[in-house]
Amino acid sequence: MPIITLLESIHPAGVAALSEACELRQLTGPDDPGLAAALADSDAIIVRSTQIGAAILDHGPGLRVIGRHGAGTDNIDRQLAEARGIRIVNTPRSNTESVGEYTIAAIMQLFKRFAEVERALRGGSFTAAGGSLPGQVDRLGLIGRELAGAHLGLVGAGAIGQSVARRALALGMRVSAVDPWADPEALRSLGITPVADLETLLPTVDALSLHVPGDPERGPLIGEREFALLRPDAVLVNAARGGLVDEAALASALTEGRLAGAAVDVFSPEPPDPEAPLFSAPNLMLTPHMAAMTAEALERMAVDVARFTLEALSAGPAAGPAAAGAAAAGS
Repeated sequence: MPIITLLESIHPAGVAALSEACELRQLTGPDDPGLAAALADSDAIIVRSTQIGAAILDHGPGLRVIGRHGAGTDNIDRQLAEARGIRIVNTPRSNTESVGEYTIAAIMQLFKRFAEVERALRGGSFTAAGGSLPGQVDRLGLIGRELAGAHLGLVGAGAIGQSVARRALALGMRVSAVDPWADPEALRSLGITPVADLETLLPTVDALSLHVPGDPERGPLIGEREFALLRPDAVLVNAARGGLVDEAALASALTEGRLAGAAVDVFSPEPPDPEAPLFSAPNLMLTPHMAAMTAEALERMAVDVARFTLEALSAGPAAGPAAAGAAAAGS
């Protein structure tokens, strides 16, 4: 039986699947004192968010597979893994529906301005002398917007982007996407209008949502230039990667009224600094990298990473780039 080290805890369903097919060694994280001994003769390691580079891989000279519990693989030194002939498997579709739901919920909250309205109500802004509640909503400038008829722009139209699009279309939104890897005709068949580039897309959207992997060498995808192209009544949702958005530029755009609102679930670095300018920006919904954190998605990820890791071990040595499913990561 193969030996697999589980670096961080996963759903019991995944643990059960592994226990039936391998010798499983369960650790408590990268600081576990048993790490070196566990990896010394392991065939595979399964991780969640721990950074995996030489410091960990050097303990496992016989490692053949790295299983990533999640869609992205940017916490793994893929170049080093490839050089050592180690396959990387991930779970790119396990959290698709969870992130799709989160994105639509975030857009709806921003359009309906729930946080602002509740804050005003709890803070006593609505008074008995002010007349009807709807009239006070109007006078206080707290009127919301409809999703029906609004234009949603997607950056990335892979599995998650398409999940968002299905929900948006069902709500009556128009959906366009920038994705150089997608087949334009396939997008059109789903009701998504393909757009050539960000410069064309940004000035037209009421809501923009990001669904692509990050690229530290490229830098932020959305920065000062891109915020200048967005309309001041637009909103932004980023539940993909923190490095995709220039956080200082986002804080400035919100503070100066050049963007109506934003929802941010991912940060660079993580955890974020609560003293950073972003945390004092108005009309901003902040969540702690939880878009994929549903009970259903966590169970699917655990079962999928167990299955894909075992399949990769059965497939023999890696050949060529050491990644399985990584093309869909973050999509």
